[in-house]
Amino acid sequence: MATTADMRTGLIIKLDGSLYSVVEFGQNKTARAAAKVWAKLKGVDNSRTIEHTWNSGDTIHPVRVERRPYQFLYKDDTGFNFMDNETFEQITLGENMIERPELYKDGQEVFVMVNTESDLPMSVELPPNIVLEVTYSEPGVKGDTATRTLKPATVETGATVMVPLFVDAGELIKIDTKTGAYVERVKA
Repeated sequence: MATTADMRTGLIIKLDGSLYSVVEFGQNKTARAAAKVWAKLKGVDNSRTIEHTWNSGDTIHPVRVERRPYQFLYKDDTGFNFMDNETFEQITLGENMIERPELYKDGQEVFVMVNTESDLPMSVELPPNIVLEVTYSEPGVKGDTATRTLKPATVETGATVMVPLFVDAGELIKIDTKTGAYVERVKA
């Protein structure tokens, strides 16, 4: 069994019958009272975000989660379809389990988080950065480069990303999947 001393960011715990991921945590210590451990938790199997406090040393119930490599195949009416890279099994997941669904393209490598107790998928994560081609972008205004001015650009998945003025259609760009922001141009 684990205690609050084992708390860390990204840990998935079972609390009141639901699974939560630890987003942030800390400890409050006062001279008169026992130390308390608090955590900001994001629901894995629900869309709630909560804060919870424990006494220092209390028991917590972590859930073992595996990150398995999968490949995104396609999206249809039933949801997003993925294939296990080792067993070639296919699974279909709803959009509520997908992180940044607008950035998925066919053949994209992803990681499916699987609860090892029930062997059920919990969520899907993209790699930290992905490379996509810009399909449409307005031309930049000449002389408007004194500040870091951004313009909207549409990438091959249909998502809109704010890019610097010098990025044109047909170029490859690297996108941060956590924020959905432009990182840099990529040479082909």
